[in-house]
Amino acid sequence: MRLEERDRRCLGIDPGLGRIGFGLVLQRGNSLKALSFGCIETPADHSLSERLLLLDRRLGELLDEGSPHFVAVERLFFGRNTTTAAMVWQARGVILLAGARRGLPLFEPKPSEVKLAVCGHGSADKGQVQGMVQRLLGLDERPRPDDAADALAAAIAALAMEQFGRRIDGGDLSC
Repeated sequence: MRLEERDRRCLGIDPGLGRIGFGLVLQRGNSLKALSFGCIETPADHSLSERLLLLDRRLGELLDEGSPHFVAVERLFFGRNTTTAAMVWQARGVILLAGARRGLPLFEPKPSEVKLAVCGHGSADKGQVQGMVQRLLGLDERPRPDDAADALAAAIAALAMEQFGRRIDGGDLSC
């Protein structure tokens, strides 16, 4: 596919440690297309540092191959499981660093902002979001696994936010 000057690509990331969802979405005019999506998996029997290193390498490959204009990482909210939260926050740091190394703007939409951008209301359930991601991207079926669908939804939300000049981290949008 030949890219045009006004095309915008966003790599959406659903952060985690064992499985990290990703989705590269192209916006051309008013149409959206999933260029790639899936998951990066890190083996549970590896040390935390080995898993983070694997994530860094694989994410770097995705960023270099996909050449996104910006990155979207949905904001995280955790309840009481501080051990899981700590590991995911470390993985999230690797994700943010990979984008920053490449000078890519970062969008961090809240879950309600992702739902609003994809479904039109901030209280949509997971099934509604997945169904709309499928429709918006013209996919034959709902994207699987859920982590990849969440990453695609984050990318769609960031593309909408970028189109209207809104950055959550306060940075300048000029790229």
